Order: sequence, then C-alpha cells, then structure tokens
Amino acid sequence: MLIKLFKRLLSKLIRLSMSGLDKGPHITRYFMYKRLSELKLPETEGKDLLSVSHSANLSELLGLEGCTITEANYPDYNLLSLPFPDNSFDYVLSDQVLEHLEGDPQDAINETYRILRPGGLAIHTTCFINPIHADPSDFWRFTPDGLSLLCKNFSKIIYSEGWGNPYVWVLKWLGFSSADGIPNSKWHFMHKVAMHNDPKWPIVTWVIAQK
Repeated sequence: MLIKLFKRLLSKLIRLSMSGLDKGPHITRYFMYKRLSELKLPETEGKDLLSVSHSANLSELLGLEGCTITEANYPDYNLLSLPFPDNSFDYVLSDQVLEHLEGDPQDAINETYRILRPGGLAIHTTCFINPIHADPSDFWRFTPDGLSLLCKNFSKIIYSEGWGNPYVWVLKWLGFSSADGIPNSKWHFMHKVAMHNDPKWPIVTWVIAQK
C-alpha cells in the first residue's frame, strides 16, 4: 500500500514539474532523434525517398521534406521483398520496423541496398533492450554491432549506435510512456535521464549506411 502511494505521489510531482514546459519526443526516442537530426545531408530537393511502414516522421527530422516520398506501409508492402526496381531511391527510412519482420532481417537490409542508388542512404532505427511489443508480432532485437554486421555490404556505415540507461525503467515503473514528452529544458532531471547514455544498456539502436 505504501509503495503504491509513494509511486502515485512521485509520478504526480514529476508531471507537475513538467507542466507548461516545451517538450520533445518521449524518453526512448529523445536522444536518438536528436542524434539523427545532427546528420548533415546534401541538397535533398528532387531526391526520392522510401518511407517503410509509416516512417515518414524521420523525413522531417532529417530535413528531407523536399524529397519525393513514396510510402511502403505494411501489410501492403513487405520490407523483405519490395516491388521496386534496383537503384530507385536516394533514401530509405524505417523507424522501429526491423524488430517486427517475420523473416530474415538480412534479406530486408539487402532489399534496401538493392533499391538504393549509388551513394544513397539507408536509415534504420530499431531496439535492443525493450519489452515485447507486438505490431502485429515482435521477432528480433539488435545491438549496434549487429546492425553493422547486417550492413556489411554497404560502402560506408555513418552511424551504428544505441542509447539507453537503467533509470528509464524506473520511469516506466512510475507510469511514464510514449504519451509523455521529455522537457527540452536542460535543467530538468527528466531531460538529464533522457540524455544520459550507458553503452551497456542500449534500449534503442540505429544505423545509417551509405551504398
């Protein structure tokens, strides 16, 4: 009873402290999206971009709004076998998709390589230490080294990284979820937790590879 009361009170106090503050993404995306937004891309006007399974949010984050965007959303499209000719796109984006593939992830990475033009970028985000989240099913987990291995045929890996720390699970226990944005105020302890990265605890991982 006392634990439940403490949990409820602490959660309420934290939420009150964030009231009225400008907020960014939730805690498992905050650092990752900030890191991806730092990527300096060349002129994107007139380029072709493939968004896999509702990943177009990354196009704005990366400054790719000027691209012609093609949506390839599941179940109408399958990343394991895409109906596009070789060398069709300059960018391929998938945001938290790879873990849900019902098949060999290497086949999916090979497909993104195939449809990219020379010099094109594949940008994939996924997860490692994460609860099962069926959408519709959940099959895989990836370390940064695992993502690098999957992208071994690319000419260059720009980023293969991860973010996480054990304190995130305390906040999850307190009831904070994807509905709760992280304050952009650097002084706030939620911001500090969201920006703290322990390489031994990668909750989310990502790779940017160039063909």
